[in-house]
Formats: sequence, structure tokens, C-alpha cells
Amino acid sequence: MKELIAKLLAKHLGKKEQEILNLIGISPAGMGDYAFPCFSLAKEMKKSPVKIAEEIEEKIKLPKEISKIQVNQAYLNFFISPSFLIQQTIKKILKEKAKYGKGKEKSKVMIEFSQPNTHKAFHVGHIRNTSIGESLSRLYEFQGNKVIRANYSGDTGMHIAKWIWCYKTFHNEEDLVDDEEWIASIYVDAVKRLEENPDFQLEVDAINRLLETREDKEINQLWDKTRKLSIESWKKIYKELNTRFDKYYFESEVEKRGKEIAQNLVKQKIAIISDGATIMDLQKYNFGVWVLLRKDGTVLYSAKDLALAEKKFKDYEIDKSIYLVADEQQLHFQQLMKTLELMNFKELKKCQPVHYGLVRLPTGKMSSRTGQNILYSEFMEDVMGYAKEEIKKRFPQLNNKELEERALKISIASIKYAMLKQGPNKIIVFVREDALDFEGNTGPYLQYSYARASSIMKKSKKSPKLNQEAIDEQEVVLVKKLGMFQEIASHSYSQLNPSLLANYSYELAQIFNEFYHSSKVIDDDREEFRLALVESFRIVLKSCLNLLGIDVIEEM
Repeated sequence: MKELIAKLLAKHLGKKEQEILNLIGISPAGMGDYAFPCFSLAKEMKKSPVKIAEEIEEKIKLPKEISKIQVNQAYLNFFISPSFLIQQTIKKILKEKAKYGKGKEKSKVMIEFSQPNTHKAFHVGHIRNTSIGESLSRLYEFQGNKVIRANYSGDTGMHIAKWIWCYKTFHNEEDLVDDEEWIASIYVDAVKRLEENPDFQLEVDAINRLLETREDKEINQLWDKTRKLSIESWKKIYKELNTRFDKYYFESEVEKRGKEIAQNLVKQKIAIISDGATIMDLQKYNFGVWVLLRKDGTVLYSAKDLALAEKKFKDYEIDKSIYLVADEQQLHFQQLMKTLELMNFKELKKCQPVHYGLVRLPTGKMSSRTGQNILYSEFMEDVMGYAKEEIKKRFPQLNNKELEERALKISIASIKYAMLKQGPNKIIVFVREDALDFEGNTGPYLQYSYARASSIMKKSKKSPKLNQEAIDEQEVVLVKKLGMFQEIASHSYSQLNPSLLANYSYELAQIFNEFYHSSKVIDDDREEFRLALVESFRIVLKSCLNLLGIDVIEEM
């Protein structure tokens, strides 16, 4: 519809369609469907924007698709014909189904997300990273792009050295198990012991050097076994979070190349040696000092990130590399991008960090360094337990298998939606009871709305038909909201912001539920037409939830 209005105005004003299209927006509630601001025409036409709007309203000839045009100060508000809306929106949705709203872009994009470190906890903060990354991947794919999901993990470096040192020194009689809680506890114990006795750091440093040189067979074997245990513990988590990865990168793969790059930067006089360490002095750019190699020559993750940037483009010839990273790493990525620029890295313009805010619980921030965090397993157990209690209240007849399956889908929906409904850069305080509210702005509310629509379709003995010209006000509101899906999905994609789609989904569900309460569907003389609206809602909401990485439930 925006294209139709842009074509109409462009012809009337003697402008290019794209120029007009970029200015058209959605009208505020009750003031039409689309709005065109006339401010940009004032200088050229030497008239006030209000006068220009009034003249266009008076002279423009409206096609049948537009029922009326109305001036609101300097804005032209366009009202789309309801019968045209039905044909262009509902007919298209019913025909295209899951393909409705899809784009036709052809880029190859790598999205790097999740990024848990081996030998550390997979905690609630990782869930937000994973949820945003998976949703962005789906949004990119929905627009036609080829997406490579990448996961980059720290499997070497000082935190590994601390873990191995602590296990060998204090826990070597314990069996190695792929238990997230046990793996995390060793690291937390290491941090505690080093704080109590800083002299132990010399022993850790020695292990870190051996990890890099790979000279010690016993340490190598312990590193390899425990690394695999960490990776194995992630598989169940990713399955529950509806996430998969096409490529796993590890710091150990880029360690050697990272060291070479750091040494070459010194030779090129881009990096310098300072007090024995190799650094990038970025102070004149207000990015401080970025250390690449320690005094003993061991590699920091900064140098490894330089090697990873190089490797990504070499491996896949991608058109874009998106990094999903916590706000706490903003300075690090500013330093990375500036260093790549100084290196004349030819793919720099294709690299895009996307920052997200941290997740907090009502008790405060989480940290895998101190152990003051909530492990994924503990978190899921708590949320699942609460979900089961709520489901039992509503559906006491469910058997244990159905209860488990439904509770898992509802729990994941509640967590993911809570992580996605706010803009990525905002800090989230996760409150279990709020996230699992079946009546509020939550994942379960959306699932329940979908299940309600599915129930209507199952109960009816008729099929959806577009046999109606005149529709009532509540139906018009629903049709218009459904018609906005393509634009919202596209905007979420271009802004790298799933919250736009999440909040649209909630608004759409609200409108549908208002329609459901005010409009009889089954056994009504307009049943076939209203079934078309219900089925269109099911299709669009399912697409929304799929793009958010949330499963629908046919029956709550």
C-alpha cells in the first residue's frame, strides 16, 4: 500500500517514487492508515507545509483503493478501502501462508552469537545472546539471505589455565563429568583460591604457557577431555532453545595466527612493545590501550579476534559479519574495529557488532567469575517448575508426558519473549512470575492466542472464504494489523531489533482477542468470512513466533 500511495503522490508532485516512499509512515491510531509529511516540500514550493497538504487533498484524484484522504496540520492521512484491504491482505495471506511477507535479498551473512566459554558456566546471560542471535538469523533468512550461524568460544587462555590448575591441585580425585554445575564450580573455586593466595598465580601462568605451546602431554589430554565435556553440556541447551550452529570457532584455532598478526603489527609499526607486552596504543582515538600479547608472549583474546575476523571471510566469502556482544564489550569491539582499520583490513565495512544489555535477576548482576550467577540448568528447573504449577491449575487432566512437553514449550516461550520484547541495548530484569503470566505481554499469552485461534478452526465445519465486501470496525482493525506484518518484519531485520516484531506480535494478539470477544464466529451468518480472518491471524502469528524462535502450541 505504501508503494501505491508513493506512486500516486510522485505522479502528482513530479517526484521520484523512492523519494516519496521513504517519507511515508504509518498513521497514529484513528487517523487513517498511512501518513505523508509535507515539510520537505515547503522550501521548494515556497509554501507552508499545511498549505501544501491542503492543496494536495483538494486536487489529487484518488483511486478506488483509497477511500479518502484527510489533512491533519502538515500531514496527509490516507484511508485504505476496507474491501481493497481484504483482497490485498487476507487473500494474500491465505494464498502464501508461511511465505507471506518474505523478502528476496541474496546476501551471505555470518551471525556470531551465544559464545559460551568452555570450563565456565552457561548462565542466564547467555540465553539472551542466544535468543537474539537466533531471532536475527531467522529474520535474515526470512528476507531471503543465506545465514551462517557461528559460535565462537574461548577454549584456551587464562580462564582455562585457572580451571586446569585448580582441578589438578585440589580436585584430581573427582571424576570428569559433562555436568554444567560441576564444571562451573571448579572455575569458581579457582578464583576463590587465587584471591586468598595470589602467589598461586605463578603456577597458573606456567600452565597457561604450557597450554599455548602444547608441550605437556598430561595437560593437553586433560584440556582436551574437559573441553569436550563443556561442549557436550551445551547440546541439550541449544536443542531446548531451538538453536543450531553451522560453524563452531574456538580460540585455540586462531591462537597461533593471532600471535603472528600481533608480531606483524609491530614490524609494520602499527603496534608497539611496552614494558615487554605487545600493545595497540589507541589513546588518541579515545580507545585506550589494547594489549595483544602478554609480557611472556602468550596471546590475549584481542589478537585472536583479529585472526578470527580474517578467518571468517576466508572460510565463507561472506557479505557481512555480525557479532552479537554484551554492552560490557563495547570498548573491546571499538578497539578491534579501529585496529582492523589501521591494518587496512579490506572487509572492515562488512563487520558489524550488535550490542545487547545484560540480564539481571531481582537479586542483581550475574558473574561466572564469582559464582554469583544462575546456571542455565538451575534457571530452567525453576521456570519449568513454576510453569507446571500454572498449567496444572488450568489443565488438571494432562498426563505427565503432555505436562512435561507443554511446560518446556511454555517455559522457553516465556524466557525468550522476555529476552526479546525489549530493545537489545536495554538491561533486562527477569522476573519469573511476570514472564509466565498468561494474560500479560508474554510468550505464553501469544501461544494461548494462537491456540485459541486453532481451536476455532477445528470446531468449525466450514472453510474460510472471502465472500464479504462490508466489514465491521473490529474486523477492519484486525485486517490492518495483519497487513502491517511484512513492514514490521522488514523493519526488525533492517534495524537488527527483534523487539519490534515481538511487540507487534503482542499488539496483534490483543486485537485478535478483542475481535474474538466481540464477534461470534461459529454458527454466525458471516462464519466463512470470519474464519478467513481467524486463519490469517494464525498464519501471521505463527510466522512471528517462528521468527522469534518460539514454538506454537495448537492446544494449551
